[in-house]
Amino acid sequence: MYLHIGEEIMVRAANIIAILDRRLLKSDWQSNLPPSAANSIKNISKHDVKSIVITDEIIYLSPLASTTLKKRMDIPVEELSLKV
Repeated sequence: MYLHIGEEIMVRAANIIAILDRRLLKSDWQSNLPPSAANSIKNISKHDVKSIVITDEIIYLSPLASTTLKKRMDIPVEELSLKV
């Protein structure tokens, strides 16, 4: 299954590690990332960033709210993490 995270970007649901709310952006969360992860941040939002989608390869800054992304997933996140 794939999840549309905004701006014509589709991410394989099995590759999603976490979907975080934009309120985390107010903290200095990027300074806690390892250098290799800091280089893989991709801002796909043309306007306000509303959520952070962390995959096994890229960290996306998405224009869609985390609650919207959760509703788009067919499988509850708890079940998805059990399958990985």
